[in-house]
Amino acid sequence: MSVTIRTTQITIPTYGIGEPDKNPEFIEKRVYQGSTGKVYPYPVVETIGDEKKDQQWQAVILENEYLAVTVLPQLGGRIQYATDKTTGYDFVYHNDVIKPALVGLLGPWISGGIEFNWPQHHRPTTYMAVDFETKHLPDGGKAVLCHDIDQIHGTEVVNEISLHPSVAYIQITAHTYNGTSLPQTFLWWANPAVPVNDHTKTIMPPDVNAVMDHGKRDVSRWPIATGTYYKYDYSRGVDISRYKNVPVPTSLMAAKSCYNFVGGYDFARQEGLLHVADHHISPGKKQWTWGSGDFGRAWDRNLTDANGPYVELMTGVYTDNQPDFTWLKPFESKEFTQYFMPYKAVGNVKNATIDAAVNLEFGPEDLASAAGETEGVDGQGLAVGQARVTVYATCVHPDATVSVESADGRVLYTWTGEISPVATHQAVFEMGGVADHHDVTVTVSAGGRTLVAYTPDKPVIDKIPEPAKATKKPQDVQTNEELLLDGLHLEQYRHATYLPDPYYL
Repeated sequence: MSVTIRTTQITIPTYGIGEPDKNPEFIEKRVYQGSTGKVYPYPVVETIGDEKKDQQWQAVILENEYLAVTVLPQLGGRIQYATDKTTGYDFVYHNDVIKPALVGLLGPWISGGIEFNWPQHHRPTTYMAVDFETKHLPDGGKAVLCHDIDQIHGTEVVNEISLHPSVAYIQITAHTYNGTSLPQTFLWWANPAVPVNDHTKTIMPPDVNAVMDHGKRDVSRWPIATGTYYKYDYSRGVDISRYKNVPVPTSLMAAKSCYNFVGGYDFARQEGLLHVADHHISPGKKQWTWGSGDFGRAWDRNLTDANGPYVELMTGVYTDNQPDFTWLKPFESKEFTQYFMPYKAVGNVKNATIDAAVNLEFGPEDLASAAGETEGVDGQGLAVGQARVTVYATCVHPDATVSVESADGRVLYTWTGEISPVATHQAVFEMGGVADHHDVTVTVSAGGRTLVAYTPDKPVIDKIPEPAKATKKPQDVQTNEELLLDGLHLEQYRHATYLPDPYYL
């Protein structure tokens, strides 16, 4: 099937917002999401309506045989809906209503879909219209290009959202540009919301052993928390990758990873969402939740009528934490690409590319690591000396090969057949006396190239990072170089209350 694109009007029940303030405030020292909350010359909306009416929204709908994606240019160019057509699963959170709350930099903000946060968190234009045009790609794919100019700093972005023929992923390429004669800064965190319940968990890469708060002010072990985090006691050992186990509003940002993916998975549906991008450019991997307790349920009611809870699986470019910004020199452009895709059957992904995702699990030792959890834990149903491999692919490969080999060259398992977004592959095999799981490699290949491969990481010293420490006062800093770097840091990260000037002076 070819890719189609159409511009249309769709009806969504919508709660109204008040009129913007005609006289925007300067609010120089306002703190917003850990950085400056200055908004001039944008106006701020401070009221939300409590009645909903059917409203027409301009929409751009892209489809191929696997995916249907709806983009709303009137709401910052966000992806509002994304559906896996093979199962009907909304792999990003589908909100049936537009129900804003005063969460955004300028006031109104909505949950659901995929929001593209630029040049600041919950972008200034998240509830405003952006320019757009559609585009035909050389391979037969289609794209919608959304263009936005930040009125605060004069930087620009063109966000290209693409579908290609016969592949089950969304490609997002951002083109950022500083058309001013001064250095400027920006951040980029794509913000997909995913539906959650008692059977869902966040899938971080296997080398993530710690997560951090905003500004790296606090740190917790991952996935089994053993201390106090966000003032909540997890000392009994709690799997905080599971939505149901985190009762309070919490940010969890991977401290470090050498893998290119992060995801979320519903073990009841056996479906989920994956993000894939080069970790050298896009290292940020984050889960945000309102929490599964009373406070979180109250925010569910604030943001939707009937669609229930969600978490945000945020993905940062040029940063692994918030609110980190990167430089754009005068007249400089930066471009980067991210991919979002549904996936099935694989569960606890161990590695993923835009071509395929794989899980390799061993029994039964891993069962002990789940702090009392059983659903979706690696090793279930396996005996000692057995292993299981599961593979999902984003397009049809009629003659793919799944091969598992030991470090000494023995083939423990091999299979050739079709894998696709519909035809996943799973098999249990014997380890053949291989005692060390780190001596095993699974490789998925097709057409003479490797789609995805995985070798379990060797154990490392069980140490987690230290929280960050605030810089000293200018008069206590010992060298000019430190003073310069401190000033640059405050300027780059748009600190709301500390000025760089005293450090420079």
